[in-house]
Amino acid sequence: MTYQSALEALGDPTRRAIYESLREGPQAVGQIAAALPVSRPAVSQHLKVLKEAGLVRDRKDGRRRLYELDVEGLSVLRAYVESLWRVSLDAFKAYAEGGSAKGGTA
Repeated sequence: MTYQSALEALGDPTRRAIYESLREGPQAVGQIAAALPVSRPAVSQHLKVLKEAGLVRDRKDGRRRLYELDVEGLSVLRAYVESLWRVSLDAFKAYAEGGSAKGGTA
């Protein structure tokens, strides 16, 4: 699982809507589809992409399968965003201390 696959998976608006709906807790495909303007088979395909990207996981609950957020996938995205933030903060610190973002002097 990479941050690239997670970002690509969330780049689709329907997958983002599915992912956000799972923030409320585990749901079956039918529950997810009922809240979206797409069919159950389409939701299943989107869930497959999200699962392959490591963003959701599933578990059996009787005869149905429940989908929920996978916190490990979210931690990969979080680490990526934090790395971007660190680069920006380091550049700001260098600038504030009298240098420039490129390491020269002001």
